[in-house]
Amino acid sequence: MNANRKSSPSREGRQLLETLRQSVAKALEKKRRLGQYAVTWQNGKPVVMGEDAPRKSDEQPRA
Repeated sequence: MNANRKSSPSREGRQLLETLRQSVAKALEKKRRLGQYAVTWQNGKPVVMGEDAPRKSDEQPRA
């Protein structure tokens, strides 16, 4: 078996991935409707989204 070879996910794997995507989309939409912020990843860094998201100036100093 060649560990460097990339293969596409199995049919079951694709179904699981699609279910996860739908679940996350549903959760993010619910947070948006409730006016809650969400934390996601973009370009390898956490991003806070939403109207009530804490601002960097709101952060507490670290001890």
